[in-house]
Amino acid sequence: MCGKVPNMAGKPGKNSPARGRSAGVYGVPSALFDGVAACIPIRKSRRRIGQTARLLMAAEEGGNMSSRIFQNVIIQLKDAVDRTIGVVDEQGFVVACSELAMIGSRLDDFHLYEFDGTEHPISTGTRTYCALSSPGAKFDYAAFTEGGDSLSRTICSISAVAFNEAKNNYEEKHNKAAFIKNIISDNILPGDVYVRAKELHFVTDEPRVVLLVRQTENSDVAAVELIQRLFPDKQKDFVLNINETDIVLVKALPNTNCPEEILKAAHTIENSLAEEMGIKCVIGISTNARHLRELADRYKEAQVAIEVGRVFESEKTIINYETLGLGRIIYQLPTTMCEMFLNEVFKKNPIETLDEDTLETINKFFENNLNVSETSRKLYVHRNTLVYRLEKIKKITGLDLREFDHAIVFKVAMMVKMYLDSLNNSKF
Repeated sequence: MCGKVPNMAGKPGKNSPARGRSAGVYGVPSALFDGVAACIPIRKSRRRIGQTARLLMAAEEGGNMSSRIFQNVIIQLKDAVDRTIGVVDEQGFVVACSELAMIGSRLDDFHLYEFDGTEHPISTGTRTYCALSSPGAKFDYAAFTEGGDSLSRTICSISAVAFNEAKNNYEEKHNKAAFIKNIISDNILPGDVYVRAKELHFVTDEPRVVLLVRQTENSDVAAVELIQRLFPDKQKDFVLNINETDIVLVKALPNTNCPEEILKAAHTIENSLAEEMGIKCVIGISTNARHLRELADRYKEAQVAIEVGRVFESEKTIINYETLGLGRIIYQLPTTMCEMFLNEVFKKNPIETLDEDTLETINKFFENNLNVSETSRKLYVHRNTLVYRLEKIKKITGLDLREFDHAIVFKVAMMVKMYLDSLNNSKF
């Protein structure tokens, strides 16, 4: 039989906000608590104000913030539930409960191995348990309810939803990592960055760098935990899971000029993923951010580093935005402008008329700084043979690669062609 939850503070007045719908606690929708009251029998006896006061004191005095959050949810639920509810940690110790005497005790019927990947309620006969959500595959907490019948399973499932919602809302509001993720994702207004940073006691002007780790070929969700172990200082270094393949490390720096330390961090990540998990990755490195508000732009730089590196430096696995050079400029050009440029450079014949051997000769010539003798030695050909090839290229394209200005134009044209080819390939 359903009934109304007793009003412990007395009957509200006509204009009292208590007459309207409850706002819930820690962001948990009041409809969720209403749903509990609608489908679960309430206690027939009226609760005493003293019991609520003791629960409030337990919530305030709890040393663990998660315990306080759970205890506040229990305060909201206790009058609608006709049996004991609470939360246990991974060792089976009660961290929050409607029966205060149980807090701190260990439940003998709780067994961690039973929660291997399941989110459904588990009944032991004495109690029903339901695991709460947690980042990665790690088990943190489980809701429990007295009893093992179908009603207990219902109560436990609804309680778990309330606990999860409260915990997630609190972490989103107070967690520094969530704050950083909102910044790089442009999910927070620039003016709010200062306000939230002050609330979180965040140092805003500390130099930081953004490393974007993109898993290639195969990916694993456990890669986030591995990188977190490599950088355990959660007050300075933040490891963020962006999607199935991308992980971001926002790393604090001792000063604004320490490229060796940044490269060392990138190599550590790459080697650890390869050796411990068999995962190949490519890492984009941004320029240094001098302020928190710059992190969104630095994240975009790391993304550009990977995308440009994929086109122009495909053999590299660690790409620094600062060293992209011409590739960074070409990447930002409209495709129509790129096509117009190629048509203007290769008026006589398109670049496709050059065969693979000729293109290899050109690349070697550029690698050896337009030095004919050194290039012929690297290609294992006679100097006169190389000169003949360069004359042939001049005849086809109208560009003499031995002249610096012509060589620059041809080099840029080759990079533009590579960029357009990468765009065409990505469409299929």
